Amino acid sequence: MVIEISVEIKAPLNKVWMYWNDPKNIVKWNFASSDWHTTKATNNLIVTGKFSYRMEAKDNSFGFDFGGTYTKIIENKLIEIVLDDNRKVKVQFEGNEMKTTLVQNFETEDQNEADLQKIGWQNILNNFKSYSEKQM
Repeated sequence: MVIEISVEIKAPLNKVWMYWNDPKNIVKWNFASSDWHTTKATNNLIVTGKFSYRMEAKDNSFGFDFGGTYTKIIENKLIEIVLDDNRKVKVQFEGNEMKTTLVQNFETEDQNEADLQKIGWQNILNNFKSYSEKQM
């Protein structure tokens, strides 16, 4: 199953692209709830390049690595990924100097209900929006 989520960000496209892809920024917005955080992020934004985010509960009760490989990149437009568990993700950027729309499609996994996955991924996108707008 493929789920689509989106957000409109009051920030220029080139800044949104940078915040999305720069590991120094990723660790500041990449969490689904306030009791989680990303402790480390690496990102090699080239086709066949890999990314990895270490996501952990703030109480240290659980953590996991989330990563994948880039299969297609069009700067300021499109990122396609195959996650380490072989699911596909597509992130589309459309915008100008005033605002950017980010649309993300992802294949669901089998461990959690699709609705929960949608909420979690949307929460991360909402955190990204808030972080990006605060940088302006």
